[in-house]
Amino acid sequence: MESQLLAGRTVLVTGAARGIGAATARLLARHGAAVAVNFRRSGEEAAGVVAAIARGGGRAVAVQADVCDAAEVGRMVREAESALGPVDALVLNAAGALALPMGPLTAAPFAGLDGYVRAQLAAAFLPCQAVAPGMIQRGEGSIVAISSGQSRKPSEGLGAISVAKSALDGLARSLAIDLGPHGVRVNVVAPGLTLTEASGFLPAAVLDQVRAHTPLRRLAEPDDVAGAVLALLAGHMRHVTGAYVTVNGGMQLV
Repeated sequence: MESQLLAGRTVLVTGAARGIGAATARLLARHGAAVAVNFRRSGEEAAGVVAAIARGGGRAVAVQADVCDAAEVGRMVREAESALGPVDALVLNAAGALALPMGPLTAAPFAGLDGYVRAQLAAAFLPCQAVAPGMIQRGEGSIVAISSGQSRKPSEGLGAISVAKSALDGLARSLAIDLGPHGVRVNVVAPGLTLTEASGFLPAAVLDQVRAHTPLRRLAEPDDVAGAVLALLAGHMRHVTGAYVTVNGGMQLV
């Protein structure tokens, strides 16, 4: 175990079977959190994350749910709390199951764009709605939404993700206002290009180009994003809410 920044806390991480979600679950557990590892279909991978946490002396449970389905989200939270205790913190990493529409927005069918944005919002809104009442009742809690640098600096052909993540950012800011008086903090972590399975389709030349234009001269790893989440959940950041934290090596200086 590392320093116990989250000792006694229960954290639910959505979409935690792989990539950024898995790295976040493992890091939070190393800092003392009991972690509910949400997955939709990747049960074997989620079990691997739970096993890795257990080997390190931590507590974790895998909880299956489609986070775009309100009934499944409610069941997920009940299972997590039954196994680990009330959810003190929520990490919104799952983004819905619909494929990202690529290309110019003007050429995209509205139904495709609408479905993608709705799925992204549902994946964040429904878990928040499920855990917020308990946080309000206890007078404390923390929510971190994993967004994308695309919400503020769109790239050609990726307009749909810019629209969806901009909506997510707006949701997080609004929740920060609504929940702040109850002691609940809501923040956003916005990664740049991160080396996960999701970026595996990109040619090496593209990765090299992004790396060359990044002040730190490297691309983000999932653990880099997880570190930002940990910082926002830890007690040292107890007066920070409504923040938009970039994790991109300086690629997007605000």
